[in-house]
Amino acid sequence: MDITPLLLSRIQFAFTISFHIIFPAFTIGLAAWLTFLEACSLITGERIYRRLSEFWLKIFAVAFGLGVVSGIVMAFQFGTNWSELARRTGPIQGPLLGYESFTAFALEAAFFGVLMFGRERLPSWAYMLACLMVSLGTSLSAFWIMVNNSWMQYPTGFSLRPDGVFAPTDWTAIIFNEAVWTRFPHMILAAYVTSAFCVAATGAWYVLRGKAVQEGRTMVAMGLRLAAILVPVQLVFGHLVGDFVHDRQPAKFAAIEGRWNDQQPASEILVAWPDPKNERNRFEVAVPYLGSVIGSMDLTSKELGIKSFPVEDRPPVVIPFFSFRIMVGCGLLMLAIAWFGSWLSFSDRLLRARLFLTATSLSFPLGFVATLMGWFTAEVGRQPWVVYGQLRTADAVTPFLTSQEVATTFVLIASVYALIFGFGVLYIYRLLRAGPIPAAEISLYGTNPKRPMSLPGGSPGVAGAISTGD
Repeated sequence: MDITPLLLSRIQFAFTISFHIIFPAFTIGLAAWLTFLEACSLITGERIYRRLSEFWLKIFAVAFGLGVVSGIVMAFQFGTNWSELARRTGPIQGPLLGYESFTAFALEAAFFGVLMFGRERLPSWAYMLACLMVSLGTSLSAFWIMVNNSWMQYPTGFSLRPDGVFAPTDWTAIIFNEAVWTRFPHMILAAYVTSAFCVAATGAWYVLRGKAVQEGRTMVAMGLRLAAILVPVQLVFGHLVGDFVHDRQPAKFAAIEGRWNDQQPASEILVAWPDPKNERNRFEVAVPYLGSVIGSMDLTSKELGIKSFPVEDRPPVVIPFFSFRIMVGCGLLMLAIAWFGSWLSFSDRLLRARLFLTATSLSFPLGFVATLMGWFTAEVGRQPWVVYGQLRTADAVTPFLTSQEVATTFVLIASVYALIFGFGVLYIYRLLRAGPIPAAEISLYGTNPKRPMSLPGGSPGVAGAISTGD
């Protein structure tokens, strides 16, 4: 395999987007979780919801910052590695990214400071409203990114100028792209499910350690119950995304299925080892008729194979084939954990099921893995097109770029990511390990255990005497 600037640029972008998506997948759901906790606190008056909100707010702030930094690097690459893509699609993608700034970033910037510093300065309803605005901002950010990406997956509302530039002709068709209305909910639900499992896993960890047991019990029960509702809805939207791919991107669908030849009726390949060199599968296990049912909801429909498409238009097979199955496997595993855990919690047996709590505490990566695998399926399956059917990836790379230049920037980016995000993740772990502020300390200190509240007479009193810091 030749190490070309195109290959290195693709690997570099895959690395940065894979690293970046971890944090939005966490913070989008976490912003909604904070809003939910504040609403519970406002409605019930129970102090535990406020303690949990203050605890998760610290983690949200760190993850939010890491997401912003990693996203900036991605934007730079459009100018350094993909200038032809930027030149030719700029009239469409530029405004879409601008809309993200005017709406999503404006909301996040306006209300993020309120979240961090406005707790003691605002009434509870106003603080909850600020949480809601930040949550709306993160969701709007995801919306505009998904509009942008969905246009690349299914370009509409444009005309191609003689110089190869995509000129917008119908912004309604671009923004309300057919692909958006399945892919955007699929992404948002992925973020919510990811955060729900992080919350549940953290709560299970606390219960097992005997630390912050009340908060841990609440987190594991709420996280699993939310996931029990969200995961089935996510699976439905995942199927709808699959229907879109089947109808609009048949080559990608054939690669995901690992189907080399046309079949009627088509079987569904559960496991196999694709062999692109010989255009066949090894060790294949398939279910007759199921492929037709999944593809067309028909027992006898004809389903296309990869060989039906010209070689130059075929996507890679191995990565979409395996990434899709890993994603689905993670989804089914999360569904089983969420439903079984919810049943245990409603029957008051959750805290005694230590083996299940251990499994739940180890389940926190499942949402991240499923999200990454979903993106690998979508983006690698789109190849060899960067704008599907219109612009090939090989024609979008910056001209005259050398392998040495890309390799140098790749090493620098990877080093900076490893340094900054290594410390960031370590700090998040320390916050998780410290746990929520105990109820007794909050009642004495307010919201900051390091700065005791003055009691009548100006003395810190008992609050100062028992201050322990972290």
